[in-house]
Amino acid sequence: MFNKITVVGAGHVGESCSLLLAQKELAQEVVLLDVVEGMPIGKGLDQVQAGPVLGFDTRVRGTNDWADTAGSELFILTAGVARKPGMSREDLLKTNAGIVKSCAQNIKHYAPDSTVIVVSNPLDVMAYVVMQVTGFPRNRVVGMAGILDTARFRAFLAMELNVSVEDIQALVLGGHGDSMVPLVSYASISGIPLTYFLSREKLEPIIERTRKGGGEIVAYLKTGSAYYAPAAGAVQMAEAIVKDKKRILPCSCYLDGEYGARGIFIGVPCKLGRGGMEGILEVPLTPEEAQALNQSIAAVRSTMDELATLDY
Repeated sequence: MFNKITVVGAGHVGESCSLLLAQKELAQEVVLLDVVEGMPIGKGLDQVQAGPVLGFDTRVRGTNDWADTAGSELFILTAGVARKPGMSREDLLKTNAGIVKSCAQNIKHYAPDSTVIVVSNPLDVMAYVVMQVTGFPRNRVVGMAGILDTARFRAFLAMELNVSVEDIQALVLGGHGDSMVPLVSYASISGIPLTYFLSREKLEPIIERTRKGGGEIVAYLKTGSAYYAPAAGAVQMAEAIVKDKKRILPCSCYLDGEYGARGIFIGVPCKLGRGGMEGILEVPLTPEEAQALNQSIAAVRSTMDELATLDY
């Protein structure tokens, strides 16, 4: 158990993260921080009052003051805005980069030895902003994307085959977006290759639905985006770090030559433990998968190049 974990941003993703962290008792105190006056304080009190019912003793403290985050061992960064009508992609990138930059500056000031799990979008690029601003080593800045994308892939496979999600093993690599790469060659159900159950023809619609999974939810919600599954993914990462579980999970990591890329965050299999990202696994890919991953890397680098032209 950590002494203190801070969730930055008390919107739907952030509030879901803080409650899950408290339920799992991963820290003695969970700080829920947001700029909206009073809002995180009210949500924190509500969650504390759920403790006697759900059976947890972790204290959730909502705040508007960054000073309350001092000494946090771990941050989950969810701050940012959703794209609004009339807002260009460039405007969204600039706005969220400015928000994330400010958060990273405060994290560096109040908790210079902490580890940061980035959830803010566009995720891979925002993780890069956090690393650049804080100056933290790459093991202490990790993005939550691959876990969410893989969870969607596993969920859709379970729905299609009417089997338990617990028995489905899968990996989704690449950027968190339409260019993500579900690795069919590594997917299995209780060790049985996925291709035993589904032909490539039947797999394609499931792969495409995985890539568009976030957009599908947005289309239904109209005014919001997914939050239960993203929060669950972030807290799974937090648990692996807090409990030093050495879990092998797909996360957005800073590459320094792995998979032929350098200076970029991209979704890859990594080991998560008390040291944060403790190693990247370079798994062999089929020629088709390798080509798709290179295309995904190029897509993320294009957004990074766009960010470099902005004053944020």
